[in-house]
Amino acid sequence: MGVVLSLALTSCSSTGGKRAEEERAKGAGGKAAVDTPRWKVAMITHSGDGDTFWDIVQSGAEQAAVKDNIEFLYSHDKEAGKQAQLVQAAIDQDVDGIVVSLAKPAAMKAVVAKAVKSGIPVLTINSGQDKSKSFGALAHIGQDEVTAGEAVGEELNERDRKKAVCVLHEQGNVGHEERCDGVREKFDGKIENLYVEGTNMPSVESSLESKLQSDPDIDSVVTLGAPFAGTAAKAADQAGSDAQISTFDLNEKVVSGLQDESITFAVDQQPYLQGYQAVDLLWLYLYNSTMLGGGEPVLTGPQVLTGEDADALEEYTGRGTR
Repeated sequence: MGVVLSLALTSCSSTGGKRAEEERAKGAGGKAAVDTPRWKVAMITHSGDGDTFWDIVQSGAEQAAVKDNIEFLYSHDKEAGKQAQLVQAAIDQDVDGIVVSLAKPAAMKAVVAKAVKSGIPVLTINSGQDKSKSFGALAHIGQDEVTAGEAVGEELNERDRKKAVCVLHEQGNVGHEERCDGVREKFDGKIENLYVEGTNMPSVESSLESKLQSDPDIDSVVTLGAPFAGTAAKAADQAGSDAQISTFDLNEKVVSGLQDESITFAVDQQPYLQGYQAVDLLWLYLYNSTMLGGGEPVLTGPQVLTGEDADALEEYTGRGTR
């Protein structure tokens, strides 16, 4: 297992399609803007295969790595135990810095502490904001998930929604729970959580369709990831429901949905910025022992986007940076 994990960290994993690989090739062909040492930084996330959100995070990290003369190693696993093993593999490779997401903090606590104890600076991104500092990380980069959820709740109120369902596609992910909790905090109507198996999109569709058919009072569906928004719109259509669809995160299909109004709004946490800033801040720390945030999270969102923003967003999603 150790050999396999070590090999996984020696090159960037391919989680996207041809366009994503082409974008990475362009980045790899760039020149460093600095003459600092060739430090090695590993990023280990909880992404599953084919997750376009994490393709964007990775793309931002790779662009910063080119600029900062960083050797960048990317690996991922949706299983928390395996993600922790990948962090251990990075420690064994004696990297100069680690970036890690904490979707399931309990499984990551010991190995992050081990990295910090060994003198490797650690930054957390995306998930686990509340645990980052206590685990010894220098900073956390991402959006405050509760605040993002509250923004959704307020937007639903503006649209005079009365009953919503929050679709959680990864059980045990603390960030997902926080998003739905935030919606619940500000939404004046009723909201229910619906847990689905995110790795099985037909099952997601059927579960949501069944929910909408059984409860015609539901007038809003909130998905927690861009790939699920289109599925939710399809489920609503098949169920004969007029429920409005909103989502966290962006991709090309979400932008198209905003344009044709099958999706009412999206909450962007700017994943490109999460990846870019993580690598760039580790470079700054290694070079100058400086760090943003002052012990507080460095926020990259939330930003609520609607159909009015879609045309401007199309260029960015098309090139894989939003």
